[in-house]
Amino acid sequence: MFTSQGPTLRELATQALSSVEQGYDLLAPKFDATPFRTPEPWLHAVTKALRPLGPFDDGLDLCTGTGAGLRTLLPLCRRRVTGVDFSAGMLEVARTVAARTHPVTGPPAVDWVRADAMALPFREGYDLAVSFGAFGHFLPDDRPRLFARVRQSLRPGGVLAFPLAAPLSASTSAWWAASGFDAAMRLRNALRRPPFVMYYRTWPYSAVRGDLLRAGFAERLVPLDDFGHRPDGTPRAALLVARKL
Repeated sequence: MFTSQGPTLRELATQALSSVEQGYDLLAPKFDATPFRTPEPWLHAVTKALRPLGPFDDGLDLCTGTGAGLRTLLPLCRRRVTGVDFSAGMLEVARTVAARTHPVTGPPAVDWVRADAMALPFREGYDLAVSFGAFGHFLPDDRPRLFARVRQSLRPGGVLAFPLAAPLSASTSAWWAASGFDAAMRLRNALRRPPFVMYYRTWPYSAVRGDLLRAGFAERLVPLDDFGHRPDGTPRAALLVARKL
């Protein structure tokens, strides 16, 4: 939920009418007081699921925002973790928060890079890449290029991992809320430029899996048991683990 320290309705409207980069620059000072920040239970669950796949030397938090994903990487990586984002405002907040809450006196070292995820400047520099809640900013046609850039950033055998929630049922209020949001964003982008790309229902597992395979990854799903199971016994959430071939 939004708190009194979070953005006002007017500030959110201004963000939504901006470009993605400018919108997040505007939102950055109050981002951690919104429901958009990745909740701690997700970070802890991903850390727990990734630990048996390590050890890792160098980790990359893709679209790091204010740096929440570093909470996953710091316990897993022995040498270095990097947060990358194209919003200068979000990176500035990330640096400040990290210096205050996670002072690093030894390995892993922490660094920050401003870059577009579609044009990552790294080449075989990381063993592990994670991302949380950012893929709604990429259209389906962007996935092949995005996965190719991530693959280029990973060493042979490196891992890309990100959590996925189970598909929503059309009988739930959450499904209607997500569908309504996506419809509103499509209308907004049809009427105003530059577009603000953010959709909730454009990354179905079947399509994502196919794009990962074509990009040169082998993938599997690891249940995140912390979130329980649905009535049919399937997990409510899973970690998609894609390993560079």
